[in-house]
Amino acid sequence: MTVVAQKSDGKVWVAYATQSQQFHIAVQFEEGMTAYDAIVKSGIQAQVDLPESYQLGIFGVKISDQNQVLAMGERVEIYRALTINPKDIRRNRAKANPVGRYCRGNRYRQLLSK
Repeated sequence: MTVVAQKSDGKVWVAYATQSQQFHIAVQFEEGMTAYDAIVKSGIQAQVDLPESYQLGIFGVKISDQNQVLAMGERVEIYRALTINPKDIRRNRAKANPVGRYCRGNRYRQLLSK
């Protein structure tokens, strides 16, 4: 006997994350629904202030057009701008914890402190 799972019961999701909160809202799927339609129908704009310009993606793949037609079960992700460049994060971490040719690393310091 073969059991076929229904694909998410006719829903699409809208996901957005602020620095303090995450949103994952289910929206009833309609044929021909676009990414913008899903955002409007989710009501997320009433819950949080979305930035003026934002990027969209479907399951982690960026899309360039807000009028991209969705398929049932897809997740529309709203991306916000980065607050700090990832390279700067690594530089700051390396500056705080130097490990180099003439310097012993943090693991060595942990062993000495025991």
